[in-house]
Amino acid sequence: MGLHIVEHPLLGEALAVLRDRNTGTAEFRAAMRRAAAHLFHEAAAGLPVETGTVETPLGTAAARRVHPGVVTLVPVLRAGMGMVDGILPLVPAARVAVVGARRDEETAVAATYYESVPGAAAGTMAFLLDPMLATGGTAIEVLEVLEEVGMAETLLLAIVAAPEGVRAVRDAFPEVEIFAGALDEGLDERKFILPGLGDAGDRYFGT
Repeated sequence: MGLHIVEHPLLGEALAVLRDRNTGTAEFRAAMRRAAAHLFHEAAAGLPVETGTVETPLGTAAARRVHPGVVTLVPVLRAGMGMVDGILPLVPAARVAVVGARRDEETAVAATYYESVPGAAAGTMAFLLDPMLATGGTAIEVLEVLEEVGMAETLLLAIVAAPEGVRAVRDAFPEVEIFAGALDEGLDERKFILPGLGDAGDRYFGT
């Protein structure tokens, strides 16, 4: 438990597109949306639901609905924003909080520089969206922010993860479940994931 590698064939196809160095910006964006949707679908299996009934054209049927206020999406600026559009169609009423975190390119140490987490989000289930779980420093910084505001439960969604990042997050927050599309070999000397998919933010935003 703790790390879940999602092996759905359609997620694998999206990941292949994301990894390909020849993938253009528009195709990369579409593939990230698809990958995020598949990850969320798997991670959201435990969402609490409300039971009731609905009237069909022919009778009454049992119905289950996700409470509209139970989900908070927390993309990490800036690359995490690329995952939001793939998930919102599945949970249109979800709150979206934003945390900006960056790591120093010399030391690889992460620090937050912006937080917009509504107080009303406290007590809900948070989905931390970070396409690349490399050293784990950024995810840990954001998880500390979410802990401070009182999130009831947080799950981490990463398209690609490195063993170093998984270990760091699990050591700091053992209760956080991690859902990833792939667990790669590790980090290079610059702390980039190998083989990875490059800089997700640069490729998504065309910079």
